[in-house]
Amino acid sequence: MYRRPLQSAVRSAIHATRAARGQVSDQEAGFIRALAACKLATASSPSLTPCRTMHISTQLRNVKETQQHTEEEVGAFTKLIEAMGFTGPLKYNKWKIKIAALRMYTCCVERINYDEFFEKCTLPDTLNSWFLVAQLHVWMCLVRMRQEGREGKYMCRYIVHSMWEDVEQRSKIMGIDATHRKEGMKAMTETFYAAIFGYDEGILADDTVLAAALWRNLFNYQCDDPKQLEDMVEYVRKQMQYIDALDGEDLMLTGEVKWRPLVEENAQSILKVATPTYNDTGL
Repeated sequence: MYRRPLQSAVRSAIHATRAARGQVSDQEAGFIRALAACKLATASSPSLTPCRTMHISTQLRNVKETQQHTEEEVGAFTKLIEAMGFTGPLKYNKWKIKIAALRMYTCCVERINYDEFFEKCTLPDTLNSWFLVAQLHVWMCLVRMRQEGREGKYMCRYIVHSMWEDVEQRSKIMGIDATHRKEGMKAMTETFYAAIFGYDEGILADDTVLAAALWRNLFNYQCDDPKQLEDMVEYVRKQMQYIDALDGEDLMLTGEVKWRPLVEENAQSILKVATPTYNDTGL
């Protein structure tokens, strides 16, 4: 899924280069011949494996068959004002989206048993450890809401905004002075965006890459127990599987997310969750 845009871009670049030069290079010709030979061998011998596989691990993949989101077509005026940093007209009321974003962030901090995470992952009970666990769940929400087009991306902005507001308030309550608070917020910002890139790569790749991202970001290079990494990889996979099954419109209007437990004796596949209720004002 995520490789297709890259393949299209590569093919377009090759075609453009060929048109400019009017000929095919030796490397391109060799590549084409090798690809044709690979396809011929696969077609003649069905028992052979394909030329490449997308992923190594097949555990805890999404089982919900959904259509891929197509980019929403917007007018030239909307593109112009969004290029200037403003937000164009959306399908849902912006105020409702902001409320849903705040609720979704609240689900990341109020519906998570942080003491259980600190114990299972051997993390110290500090503000930084709390932030590392919170950002993991915020990232999972961002991944889900980016699937909802422009409205979802707009909601992601306010989820992140709510997170930074909460982190600053918690640091003030803990009595951290302004200088150290500014330095801490800068370090957390760098950690957050680095973690997003690592987690994105891990969720698209196999469990080894995801485990490495968790080891760097959640465990801060301090985990020596492979069982802890294995448990967290399973936790992230099943949570992503679960929230992927939630209805996008319900998430946009309510922001309600219920997380699966950290440890389950008999982990099952996706269970149909109760549809949330909301009124005309999105409350």
